[in-house]
Amino acid sequence: ECVKIAPPISTGVPGAPSVVAFVGPTGVGKTTTIAKLAAHFALRERKPVGLITLDTYRIAAVEQLRTYARIIDVPLEVVLTPPEMAEALQRLSSCSLILVDTAGRSQRDTLKINDLKGFFQRKRPDQTHLVISATAEASAIRDVADKFSVYRPNRVLLTKLDELPAYGKLLDISSMAGQPVSYITTGQDVPDDIETACPQRLAALIAGEVSLDA
Repeated sequence: ECVKIAPPISTGVPGAPSVVAFVGPTGVGKTTTIAKLAAHFALRERKPVGLITLDTYRIAAVEQLRTYARIIDVPLEVVLTPPEMAEALQRLSSCSLILVDTAGRSQRDTLKINDLKGFFQRKRPDQTHLVISATAEASAIRDVADKFSVYRPNRVLLTKLDELPAYGKLLDISSMAGQPVSYITTGQDVPDDIETACPQRLAALIAGEVSLDA
């Protein structure tokens, strides 16, 4: 009952796609997580998926997502300015789901965090997932939740559970972040190492009743 869970991503229909954005600090694994979700929906659920990246500050990030897009065979739009965002959404309107990768920002860099708000002014995402590393310290998690609240995230996606020695802190993260948990990631493999958050599963991990690979 204490573990608050959000439902998994729901797709729209061609012409009215669901737009889902992922925000968070640097180094939490947003791009890899988006690749896992894109592969799941495109390859397993056979949904038309489109990708948008706003992370043009790191050339490697664009190339990483471009490589995933090529392997999964989904379109990718690279967006530099807010007007280009509207154009990219229009070009991908035949998709059922559009996943938006954003540039990682330090939670201390308020100016750059606010810069990204303009990309969502014309069209707010249907869902915004705040991506948090489960290995982060409690003080950092609170700071991230506070600084990234400008994007109005309504989900928390937890990464790097495979790097935790124990899982008791998972009970606190959702509370500190202020939003229910949508997904957890359990490794680097695409698309396998991601799970829809399940309260019974998380409770069993927290209580030490199961291991991550069980």
